[in-house]
Amino acid sequence: MKKSHIKNLLDSSVEYYNRRSFIAADPIQVPHSFSKREDIEIAGFLTATFAWGQRAVIINNSYRLLESMPDGPHQFLLESDEDRFLGFESFKHRTFNGIDCVFFLKSLQNIYLNHGGLRTVFEEGFREFNNIPKAIVHLRNTFFNIDFPRRTIKHFADIENNAAGKRINMFLRWMVRKDNKGVDFGLWDIPASALYIPLDLHSGNISRELGLLKRHQDDWKAVQELTFRLREFDPDDPIKYDFALFGLGAIGQKNNYAEQLV
Repeated sequence: MKKSHIKNLLDSSVEYYNRRSFIAADPIQVPHSFSKREDIEIAGFLTATFAWGQRAVIINNSYRLLESMPDGPHQFLLESDEDRFLGFESFKHRTFNGIDCVFFLKSLQNIYLNHGGLRTVFEEGFREFNNIPKAIVHLRNTFFNIDFPRRTIKHFADIENNAAGKRINMFLRWMVRKDNKGVDFGLWDIPASALYIPLDLHSGNISRELGLLKRHQDDWKAVQELTFRLREFDPDDPIKYDFALFGLGAIGQKNNYAEQLV
């Protein structure tokens, strides 16, 4: 299978999916319901945290959580005390329960009150290390620098222990990529060329079928391998191909992609 054929397929799939109509059925619609930068960041981070399972459930549960913050999540975090946080003890999304939710809100409050916000923390980490993986580790360490329930640590991927980090990489795609299509936000001062692919079951499987990925496990080593291959197709914006891999692997183009390569 020629590299040029694969690139043509991926590029055409990016054009098909990277458009505003994509937003209506995707979890990215949740942060798109806000206009204030901090609200977009917080809503995006929480929605990305829930991004496993059926998309409709992810979207519904994200809205359900954020609707409890009528003035927006940023204002809610700035004004909330312990009693208001306890009102989220009944929240649940799959294995993410009320204990996890309360901690996430407290940690985000700490980040916005004491560390300048998610953007500041991540950009500081990137400037220090000039490296997305180390900036992710820096953000994660900051996120857990207050007392936390042991069970909650699993909900922020530990890429130092070879976790794929699909959800954090997806969140970073939302915050960093910027083009004229209107899907991703492009709010953070990080080069899109430095991003890593959000890897899950679907994108991993289609990448192996296309010969882009040899590693069998969907882990951080696979993320690196696939990202480096995608940089060969577009070194400036390799993670635009997340749209293509998602569409080919999860939505339904998978069954006819072979014909497109002929």
